[in-house]
Amino acid sequence: MKTKNTNITSYTYKYTHTQHSRYKMSCNNNSLLSGNKVVVILVFILCLVHSSESLRPLFACDPANGLTRTLRFCRVNVPVHKRVQDLIGRLTLQEKIRLLVNNAAAVPRLGIGGYEWWSEALHGVSDVGPGAKFGGAFPGATSFPQVITTAASFNQSLWEEIGRVVSDEARAMYNGGVAGLTYWSPNVNILRDPRWGRGQETPGEDPVVAGKYAASYVRGLQGNGAGNRLKVAACCKHYTAYDLDNWNGVDRFHFNAKVTKQDLEDTYNVPFKSCVYEGKVASVMCSYNQVNGKPTCADENLLKNTIRGQWRLNGYIVSDCDSVDVFFNQQHYTTTPEEAAAASIKAGLDLDCGPFLAIFTEGAVKKGLLTENDVNLALANTITVQMRLGMFDGNLGPYANLGPKDVCTPAHQHLALEAAHQGIVLLKNSGRSLPLSPRRHRTVAVIGPNSDVTETMIGNYAGKACAYTTPLQGISRYAKTLHQEGCAGVACAGNQGFDAAEAAARQADATVLVMGLDQSIEAETRDRTGLLLPGYQQNLVTRVAQASRGPVILVLMSGGPIDVSFAKNDPRVAAIIWAGYPGQAGGAAIADIIFGAANPGGKLPMTWYPQDYVTKLPMTIMAMRASGNYPGRTYRFYKGPVVFPFGFGLSYTTFTHSLAQSPLAQLSVSSYKLNTAIFNSSSNSIKVSHANCGTFPKMPLHVEVSNTGEFDGTHTVFVFAEPPENGIKGLGVNKQLVAFEKVHVTAGAKRTVKVDIEACKHLGVVDEHGMRRIPMGEHKLHIGDLKHTILVQPQL
Repeated sequence: MKTKNTNITSYTYKYTHTQHSRYKMSCNNNSLLSGNKVVVILVFILCLVHSSESLRPLFACDPANGLTRTLRFCRVNVPVHKRVQDLIGRLTLQEKIRLLVNNAAAVPRLGIGGYEWWSEALHGVSDVGPGAKFGGAFPGATSFPQVITTAASFNQSLWEEIGRVVSDEARAMYNGGVAGLTYWSPNVNILRDPRWGRGQETPGEDPVVAGKYAASYVRGLQGNGAGNRLKVAACCKHYTAYDLDNWNGVDRFHFNAKVTKQDLEDTYNVPFKSCVYEGKVASVMCSYNQVNGKPTCADENLLKNTIRGQWRLNGYIVSDCDSVDVFFNQQHYTTTPEEAAAASIKAGLDLDCGPFLAIFTEGAVKKGLLTENDVNLALANTITVQMRLGMFDGNLGPYANLGPKDVCTPAHQHLALEAAHQGIVLLKNSGRSLPLSPRRHRTVAVIGPNSDVTETMIGNYAGKACAYTTPLQGISRYAKTLHQEGCAGVACAGNQGFDAAEAAARQADATVLVMGLDQSIEAETRDRTGLLLPGYQQNLVTRVAQASRGPVILVLMSGGPIDVSFAKNDPRVAAIIWAGYPGQAGGAAIADIIFGAANPGGKLPMTWYPQDYVTKLPMTIMAMRASGNYPGRTYRFYKGPVVFPFGFGLSYTTFTHSLAQSPLAQLSVSSYKLNTAIFNSSSNSIKVSHANCGTFPKMPLHVEVSNTGEFDGTHTVFVFAEPPENGIKGLGVNKQLVAFEKVHVTAGAKRTVKVDIEACKHLGVVDEHGMRRIPMGEHKLHIGDLKHTILVQPQL
């Protein structure tokens, strides 16, 4: 419980602090003290609505409702924008204000029930937010692997299909009255620092991958967009430069992220732009932190000018929960709460997760800080999304028949297993120790604190899984198992169980150690201090490896990278597998890979650094590029030693690349405004914004992928671009991923993958002013061990 007294209007309101550090109104009569009567009544109404969710009508504008059937905003044949205008025109200012918060109040006189905007669907429908509840006909939902694991598949069609399944289950639960239609997922922040506790929620460190993931998952959630309709409304979060929760005394509520225009443009904002541009997302969430001294939820340039202006968001902007309260009460950005309410709405915020705007917006209007039209504009954005969802159409539409039978279906659960198969990464396989043979490895010792876990496998922001298969249960399907935890929990504070673990390893034909992390080590509000395995885990691995009479396989569950150099370099550890947090079917997927029923094809979506890397840089420095003793971040800018590089992953088979056709080797680019400000000898580049991009030919790469091994397998074709060194200041890029494709190739066969390289989209870089430019000179394309050079020169 976290209690705060605003000391503003002589009343007190309480917040309950959830395990995810979000807040919801606590309705306690003791908190309704004497003071401003309007505020007291408003708080009471908000509490009444929040506690009466089960009494809310499920569908607005039901044809059977005599209150609404003749009203224009309920007529499905009227254009959405006119329906929205009609509804807003019928509301009083007080009614409008109570719709500015996540637990929006009912308007009974118009037949409109209350609505909870806050639901989560990061990798399956979740009950983290108050908008979705499990029980009764909906005891659970399919829990897919955590995002970092699914990202490791590098399979865009898989990402979209998972979104489609999640939205099927979300719609079914909405029809059953236990969920909403607005889901504040996905998290597309960049995994800038390996210690970040929420890195598990993200698609990793590369902005192109994060952007492709965002667009794919959002398309799956929201549907095909026909007629500007939405299946569910997704939300890309947390905008922007948000990737620190609680490190070394600095927390996200007080952190001022100092970010250059260059890093903002070529790293932090890339996934959000892709989410809006390519994914057509219906919402973007602003973050707790400040960026360059200004709270993101009060930054007009970030919200109104960029998201809605430049990127043309067709949807609403929501705050992270109580961000407005945070920038007033904790960051002290404004003098009065009314100024905070006005600053957020005028900056472009449409919806507040939390009660702040419901409490202080009317005062802001009365003081002349806001106009009622400002409120109308915010409401127009949120209500338009509700209209696009069909929430004012009664129980109509293509998804009305979805129900309990469409949740946790065999097909959905099989997809969760397949996603885990595709995301698990094989990091080491000495002497082809894997796969194990059920015939030769009849007894397997299964050891470690994560060897028989359930909830650990689904990570954070998860719901109630349909069912679990633990690693122990999965391996038991292939062999007799001898099970020992070795130590109690991942903290592994002692070695009391080591002797029993060693004894099991001595008796077994093979040993599987399932180690790693869980939410007690990395989570929201919990960043790591280092990259090593916790406690005595390394000692347990080493001792068991010494004792084992058969091959030793180390399986790691984690969101962030772990420095396991000791195991990588230990010849007694035959194989290392990173499973991430592999979802409800994770144990089955791990076992399938260990015994060869599935061939691993995952690739790391983040760099695995050595422990001494994090001693060189604090989490609070946001700079991406190396400078002086500062080593830089991610594979794009860091050149030092690594444990495992970005994009690394082994297979049970082998693949080779060749260029099936001779690609274009030279490209002349032109600008419609050719002058010294855009192209000159010092920058030796052309601004993308002034280039004739539409006239440049696409440069197709036809990559032939040959499976030269004995197993069928999937392979990821990565295309990296290395820009020329020229006069663009502060570039500092090693290489950057510009495209990737997943391809399945049977043993002994070949497949050709076509990748179109476009100059403006793929060969551009960002200068120190945040401007995208196409450098002239030789651009090197890296495809596996192949290199191809394209000479780009100006057409004068």
